[in-house]
Amino acid sequence: MNEWKIQEIGPQVHVINFTGIKAGWNQKVLLTGDRHHDNRLSVHKLEKEHLDQAKKINAPVIDLGDLFCLMQGKWDPRRSQKGMRPEHQDDDYLNRVMDTTEEFYAPYADIFAIMGYGNHEMAHIKHHNFDATKDLARRLKSHATREDTANVGGYGGWVMFRFDGGKRQAMRLKYHHGHGGGGPVTKGIIQTNRRAVYLPDADIVVSAHIHESWQLALKRDRLSRKGTQYHDIQWHISVPTYKEEYGPGGEGFHIETGRPPKPLGCVWLDFKYNPKNRSRRIKMSVEMDST
Repeated sequence: MNEWKIQEIGPQVHVINFTGIKAGWNQKVLLTGDRHHDNRLSVHKLEKEHLDQAKKINAPVIDLGDLFCLMQGKWDPRRSQKGMRPEHQDDDYLNRVMDTTEEFYAPYADIFAIMGYGNHEMAHIKHHNFDATKDLARRLKSHATREDTANVGGYGGWVMFRFDGGKRQAMRLKYHHGHGGGGPVTKGIIQTNRRAVYLPDADIVVSAHIHESWQLALKRDRLSRKGTQYHDIQWHISVPTYKEEYGPGGEGFHIETGRPPKPLGCVWLDFKYNPKNRSRRIKMSVEMDST
């Protein structure tokens, strides 16, 4: 099985180093966001399916936030009895959310590489002085067999992928939970060219929040320090959700506000090693696993 290690080298900057690379080597990375795990509408079966796949192949998981929903406390104006999962219906709501979430993700503690923040977690910190992301990371570390897992990221941050310590290549991923509504027509794709301007060092730009699933390759004309012209691609990716808000019954905030069905699922980065390609021996492809 492929091996990897993760290290924090700066505020919200992590390095994942893949080792043992040789002919035929390939490695996947699982990108997820907007799990809204404690929400009644979160599809746990699909979450588990993807996490089981990642565990089987030792694929690190990078989660972009809103793993929690945290909207059913008595102090939240959005709360509703129908919105609460049965296992959370008691006076110790927050304790139950944390305990059941820990139980669900504990088998995958070794592969949760980075856990970012979303607007739901940030709002909970602001209004209730409780950091659910840090608490879950602490809980998962107690179940892990390795010390470098369950790292807390930021609302945005960087991940550098190094292959055999960078001797073969390195790729840089910029993540951000996301912002805005995405737009009913553009689906948030209009942000790609804006981000490309202020993120010139990123090979991969990933966001979530708008519950859309797409990838876009922007090809760039570059000039090396030695004056050699070359082309490369900057990948822009939107990660979908695991929250099914467009269900039967014709009711609820999502339907009442005229919003369309949203894709459910995740994104896989697939790295492959090709020793014959001297200029770029590590090739990456993007697989959208959406339903």
